[in-house]
Amino acid sequence: MSKLQIITKGILKDNPTFVLILGMCPTLGVTSSAINGMGMGVATMAVLIMSNIVISLIKSLIPDKVRIPAFIVVIASFVTIIEMLMQAYLPSLYSALGVFIPLIVVNCIILGRAEAFASKNGVVDSALDGIGIGLGFTLSLTVIGAVREILGAGSIFGFTFADGVMPLLFILAPGGFLVLGYLMVLFNKVAKR
Repeated sequence: MSKLQIITKGILKDNPTFVLILGMCPTLGVTSSAINGMGMGVATMAVLIMSNIVISLIKSLIPDKVRIPAFIVVIASFVTIIEMLMQAYLPSLYSALGVFIPLIVVNCIILGRAEAFASKNGVVDSALDGIGIGLGFTLSLTVIGAVREILGAGSIFGFTFADGVMPLLFILAPGGFLVLGYLMVLFNKVAKR
């Protein structure tokens, strides 16, 4: 598989949100706006890239019996770093994402890629896999957040374009399920062409 195919596979064929249906907790929890979705996606992508690189480097040093706990320690270390950086430099985004930032540690996307890809491949390919899957997740969350923000608040990335009463449903949890479902159908219909 070429380097470009590793990246595009994570965005299209193995898109974590629309194809693999992984990471639904942050997907539905933080995508009430485009900026929240993008922030969570970028934070997850950073952890995914860094943990894939480290796990790929230390895979031969980890005994099979403690493989998963070792992966979780590596992931938790990077989540802690990202959380501290967000708290220091992006306090408004940090407070908007809240408890979902520490939950990146147990995000099945990151642990799944560590087990399925980083533990079996080289450093460069593992980094590219992290970039591809991370971009797929970030784009998915941003699109879901944008659609919910447009339909529910009449704005995008904080810029209001529709004054008036918008259906609040799309900002609330049921709207998240509706938007996610319709976007999954659309994504899979377009991707199969």
